[in-house]
Amino acid sequence: MLSSFLLKASRSPRVRSAIVGFPVTRRVVERFVAGESIESAVRAVRALRADGLNVTLDHLGEDTRDAAQATAIRDAYIELLIVLHRNGLADAAEVSVKLSALGQALPDIGEKLALENARAICEAAAAAGTTVTLDMEDHTTIDSTLHILRELRQDFPWVGGVLQSMLLRTEQDCRDLAYPGSRVRLVKGAYAEPPEVAHARKADVDAAYVQCVEILMAGGGYPMIASHDSRMIAAGKWAARDARREPGEYEFQMLYGIRTDLQRELARKGERVRVYVPFGTDWYGYFMRRLAERPANVAFFLRALLGR
Repeated sequence: MLSSFLLKASRSPRVRSAIVGFPVTRRVVERFVAGESIESAVRAVRALRADGLNVTLDHLGEDTRDAAQATAIRDAYIELLIVLHRNGLADAAEVSVKLSALGQALPDIGEKLALENARAICEAAAAAGTTVTLDMEDHTTIDSTLHILRELRQDFPWVGGVLQSMLLRTEQDCRDLAYPGSRVRLVKGAYAEPPEVAHARKADVDAAYVQCVEILMAGGGYPMIASHDSRMIAAGKWAARDARREPGEYEFQMLYGIRTDLQRELARKGERVRVYVPFGTDWYGYFMRRLAERPANVAFFLRALLGR
């Protein structure tokens, strides 16, 4: 119930105003968000790289309703990629992109505009020597996002996609995307979805996750197992062994600021680990979804509000 409330609150302008207005909120947000500037993102990449970790950078923003704003976000990604290349960090850091930030939701022209903006980002990534992954959002965007992914892969076959095990359709989507060269990040999902399209019970989401891990590992693509759940990580390792994959033929992904000790432990043991590092001023929606995912995050936030 708390998670459902927080996910609804992530879309509420009124709650957003109240949360953002708390002076202490930004201090709490720093646990999950690297900062607001490209410079702060670069610092985070350097620190994580020093610990043997790879990075995917997300310039925060979503639900763009204005073409000019979508263009500004595109340009910010291009600038970020130039800076990564200039600082010799492109080999350790790719970028993650929400198509809704690039104008996907705009009436009539949304998908075309998002594709054009994403293509420009992919061109900049190719020039920098790195890659791009298209984040997945709520179920209403999936067909559009997968269509854009297919279009981009015609010229940039390394573009990554994301699938969510909570959705009933995902097992088949995994089968469709488990082909050679296909980079797929598997997550559980962090959006409030109706029961007709999503598993309602956590146990079913977890079971679907394990099934999808096995499909991806047995396929010809490059699986990216994105979870902080030790059971899902263990399932990833077992599926990799069954598929006779070596470390480096798949990777684990985790969020910035969450289970950092585990991130470093896996890297020390020879696993490839990538940390999802968000940055930027539009952090509210991302922050609320992180609170919804784990009760411990909510407790951490409340203790900070109380000054403890």
